[in-house]
Amino acid sequence: MTGIFDTHAHYADSAFDEDREQVLEELPRKGVKLVMLAGSSLEDSAANVELAKRYGYIYAAAGVHPESVDETPADYIDRLKSLIASHPKVKAVGEIGLDYHYENYDREKQIRFFREQLALAAELDMPVIVHSRNAAEDTVDILKEFRPRGVVHCFSGSAETAKEILKTGMYIGFTGVLTFKNAKKALKALAEVPMDRLLMETDCPYMAPEPLRGRRSDSSMIEFMAAKAAEVKGIPVQELIDITCRNGMTMYGIE
Repeated sequence: MTGIFDTHAHYADSAFDEDREQVLEELPRKGVKLVMLAGSSLEDSAANVELAKRYGYIYAAAGVHPESVDETPADYIDRLKSLIASHPKVKAVGEIGLDYHYENYDREKQIRFFREQLALAAELDMPVIVHSRNAAEDTVDILKEFRPRGVVHCFSGSAETAKEILKTGMYIGFTGVLTFKNAKKALKALAEVPMDRLLMETDCPYMAPEPLRGRRSDSSMIEFMAAKAAEVKGIPVQELIDITCRNGMTMYGIE
């Protein structure tokens, strides 16, 4: 496969500390054309920007993940603004959103951070990368209110939720979940997503697809999930990769 756009990756993650440079130098030779790095904290977002400066095919997003809200300083919006303004390859606010998976989450604080970062994206006229886990109703309600440009990433929800997200104008990104044995719900949702609103992503180092599940993921593995998505859509795999690459470039404003 060629022309892969991994629209959501985490190469600043510690899982790549031992061989990050080697991995990133090899990806273009494995068919990877573009990568978007999603930020999970201020520190992670700053590391993304540095990687984007070093590698021509890498772009960055800056944002605070819902799991990071408790460790984030009060002036985080100003600091995100500075990061975003620091380099033209910062193309999105994210990843932001809601995560009600773990016990003792602070719903109100997560919602406040989500709203504040959506407002920042609107102010800067930038797309957003949205994380939503066990929080579909609140996520959809807030997206309907703000109607941002952007993507709900790592989607594994229902077809009904996908339809509601699509009504807001958002793209939907799918990961290696599509290849899992228990992926019936995600595959039904995928069937509802028009080709012009579909993105492919790894969320690496997480979510490695079958037959590589359990390994550290990287952007070259998109070929496995793209093959499954192409099967659902009834088109050749390379065509699906080409379309989703164009979609990602359009959404992120990459020429």
